[in-house]
Amino acid sequence: MAPKTTHPRLTARDLGRATLARQLLLRRTPRSELTVEGAVEHLVGLQAQNVKPPYYALAARLADFDPAELSGLMASRRVARMVTMRSTLHTHTADDCLALRPLLQTGGPDRELKAFRAGLAGVDLDRLGELARALVEEEPRTMKQLREALLTEWPHADPFALSVAARCVLPLVQTTPRGLWGGGGQVTLTTAEHWFGRPAGPAAALDEVVRRYLAAFGPASVKDFQSWSGLTRTGPAFERLRPALAVFQDEKGVELFDLPEAPRPGPDTPAPPRFLPEFDNLLLSHADRSRVIAQDGHRALTWRGNQSFPTLLVDGVLAGIWRLTGTGGHTTLTVRPFGDLSRPRREEVAAEGELMLSALSAATSYDIRFGPLD
Repeated sequence: MAPKTTHPRLTARDLGRATLARQLLLRRTPRSELTVEGAVEHLVGLQAQNVKPPYYALAARLADFDPAELSGLMASRRVARMVTMRSTLHTHTADDCLALRPLLQTGGPDRELKAFRAGLAGVDLDRLGELARALVEEEPRTMKQLREALLTEWPHADPFALSVAARCVLPLVQTTPRGLWGGGGQVTLTTAEHWFGRPAGPAAALDEVVRRYLAAFGPASVKDFQSWSGLTRTGPAFERLRPALAVFQDEKGVELFDLPEAPRPGPDTPAPPRFLPEFDNLLLSHADRSRVIAQDGHRALTWRGNQSFPTLLVDGVLAGIWRLTGTGGHTTLTVRPFGDLSRPRREEVAAEGELMLSALSAATSYDIRFGPLD
């Protein structure tokens, strides 16, 4: 029997520093090296269940980030918000909206659709797709408008299930002004093809998406990729790529893959504090999240009921939550650390908070406090 292959071992701290480097969180990347659109592409999208998180995500990663830049890309239809990985909303480039969604269809939308099958008894999904496409390409529609229109065809179906089915069957994007910084408006939907004015190309190749995932989140296991994408049975893609990949193992012996040329800085590389939005992909994109959530129980502290808090990284790991409050021209940033922070650490966190507020707050004055979130 052949001996079991032993690969170089990476500790959780090794993995954390590598992933922070890929996520542009060890240093803010200058605009001369990477544009806002390029960052959205490199990160393979930004989690966007709410309007503001993509802006906070980029402010933590890019030097001198101006939220008007991302809003401008949305208004000019070079990026948009749509359901992709894990059937959740992400902000993607136009190319990724058109190519990623077909690949990820089985990993999120199709699975979500099955959860609503009881309310869709007797509904022809092909017919539903045709009707919904005609409606949203005539003019962008709200989910309520879609429900009401589809109910005329299937009056006995569950109304909410009908609108969810439309979103799952069709690649729908949220139209602006929804998603613009400082803007507003309810969610209205149309097809990606109609919004971008060009047909969807072929679905992105799985092997290439694996490589892009490793570039943004690696080193990673097959299960890590599946947790991020929502896809299953992706092991063969990693096996096809194995000859061109670097292979490691974590402290539990799990096999990890990576791009040979990708950065893997040493475990003692400085990792400045970073304020991340709720649902940041850094905390959601691995099956084993110990590289960024070092303490058992800390993840549970980022939630209250179904409300997720924005999070704080200190020394590269989850170390607290935060909240902005205020009225008029004054904003208060309240930080709740999960443990004691030394005075120098607090000063570093406060300085990082000032950078975030200067980039994203319209307030003329602000203060930074450490304590419970009211």
